[in-house]
Amino acid sequence: APDGAVHPVKRLSLASLTPVARADLLRRSAVPDPEVRAQAAAIVEDVRLRGDAALADYDRQFGGGVGGLVPPDDLKAAWGSLPEGLRRALAHAAANIRRFHEAQVPEDLVMEVEPGVTVERRWSPLRRVGCYVPGGRAAYPSTLLMTVIPAQIAGVPEIAVAAPSSSGGELSPAVLGAAHMLGVAEVRQMGGAQAIAALAFGTASVPRVEKIVGPGNAFVTAAKLAVFGDVDIDLPAGPSEVVVLADGTADPRHVAADLLSQAEHGPDSPAVLVTADAGLIDAVAAEIEALLPSMSRRETLEAALRHHGLLVLAADHDDAVTFAAEYAAEHVSLLTSDAATDAKRLTSAGSVFVGDWAPEPVGDYASGANHVLPTGGTAGAMSPLGVDGFGSWRQVQTLTEAGLARLRGTIRELTAAEGLDAHRYAVEVRFQR
Repeated sequence: APDGAVHPVKRLSLASLTPVARADLLRRSAVPDPEVRAQAAAIVEDVRLRGDAALADYDRQFGGGVGGLVPPDDLKAAWGSLPEGLRRALAHAAANIRRFHEAQVPEDLVMEVEPGVTVERRWSPLRRVGCYVPGGRAAYPSTLLMTVIPAQIAGVPEIAVAAPSSSGGELSPAVLGAAHMLGVAEVRQMGGAQAIAALAFGTASVPRVEKIVGPGNAFVTAAKLAVFGDVDIDLPAGPSEVVVLADGTADPRHVAADLLSQAEHGPDSPAVLVTADAGLIDAVAAEIEALLPSMSRRETLEAALRHHGLLVLAADHDDAVTFAAEYAAEHVSLLTSDAATDAKRLTSAGSVFVGDWAPEPVGDYASGANHVLPTGGTAGAMSPLGVDGFGSWRQVQTLTEAGLARLRGTIRELTAAEGLDAHRYAVEVRFQR
């Protein structure tokens, strides 16, 4: 480190890495470790078997609530208690989220594959979903907006919000107020793995859902994985993460700020800069060191940067873009001279922020994009939460006699090859007189 300073962020050069070492650097997971998964699975199974009694036991042990409904009057009172500025901000963010997601409603497909053979692909909303809104140590009304609004647009008739209370037993007025603003009728005071289990299996007091969405801590994520198959889930949400792809035109203060904004989420949050400009790395390291003392979550930031921060020197800009694509991060900020072109190459990223005027927090709150995103390298295969995540597709086939006749020979050959005589008979019997 220059001038003998000790920076909390590890530096490395991609040129110094073997292919195996580079692959190891990219390897991470949104899935919690086996011990957490085992503990969460035990809680899930206990709630499945004992229902409300188990919820009460875990509330005494961990807090968060027992799944009780928040009265509508409490939701209304919470909205009225919020400062006017916060109410305007929630309404503004909600309007943008709604506007962007309204354009995502899936359209049915009807196709005549060949004469007499019509196949349709029809989409319909789920009947009941659970939206998990993290709480306890912090309040996330933005997550309530991000999960509830797409479900409303999809036409889901029953939306159950689960939110854990603080250590004092209180729910966030901002979360409750946001629920009132959106017209949510069902807000339940519960959290952790036990809340996921209650939503998935149902209890005497908590009706089961068809799908659970929303981020949470490692135990919530592990519980979602444990119930997947009994219900659907959006994705396994691991620690929040960011890759900043920058070049010599980037302002080091902006790069440092974008890294810190994600490291602030928790001590396990990766924050990675990749650039071909060694001077930028020095400047960003200095900015981080200067900014840290003024940050209210300094201990969390330092832990995240020390254990999961990286300042990566690429051989050239092309190598930097390739690394960012390979990393498949939840968030990618592009602070380069041709950010729009670089964005086209990033086919593995949850949410991309293009240019100097698109800092990552706009996506967390107010641009209209969803902030429930794939993490842990899953962004190449998984997608941000959207309206289509709150429904399901079915295929509908309609054939005429002539249409089936055209397919008769093909089906006869394929069923013979697979040894499925009953399949063949179901076709042939239609033509027997």
